[in-house]
Amino acid sequence: MPLPFLTADRAFETTDDVALPFDNRDHWRRPYRPGPWRVGVAAVLLLLASYVLFAAVIIALTDSPSEAAVVFGIAVLVIVGALRLLRMGVWVCGRGVRRVGFLFTRTVLWEQVVAVRTAQQPVRWLGLPRTVQGQALTLVRQGRGPQDPQPLLTTHNADFLARGQAFDRAADAVEAWAAEYARG
Repeated sequence: MPLPFLTADRAFETTDDVALPFDNRDHWRRPYRPGPWRVGVAAVLLLLASYVLFAAVIIALTDSPSEAAVVFGIAVLVIVGALRLLRMGVWVCGRGVRRVGFLFTRTVLWEQVVAVRTAQQPVRWLGLPRTVQGQALTLVRQGRGPQDPQPLLTTHNADFLARGQAFDRAADAVEAWAAEYARG
């Protein structure tokens, strides 16, 4: 019984220049995978939240429901924080580029972008005040001088620490989106 999906000699009848049906350019997407530091911290937070939820159930069964509700609320806050931590990063679509932080989100339309480029500069290590020498993908907007560009990605943030090739691929992807959609 021939299994055509397992053979390597069959001809593929797809063309490379046709967009896939799920390839929607107006949908926000992250052009890279979240890094192991970010995923690891979120996993530990979710593990902690599971213990806190278990404690809320035990408190609800043995003590007052109001105290259980407070502990349950703490668990929900930890879960929301872990999910927000996973959502952080740079997202692109056909309309613009979006930098999602822990507490804020900043969107810049492609019409406002003058340049997106990689620069060697001091960058913050894991978002802490300490700076080290590294690379940053910077965004220069209209109406702002080139001396104060916004860093989108750095080699020492939670997504790219000790992953130089991943930073290069992500920076190239964002630069390609900018070259296609920005008027700069």
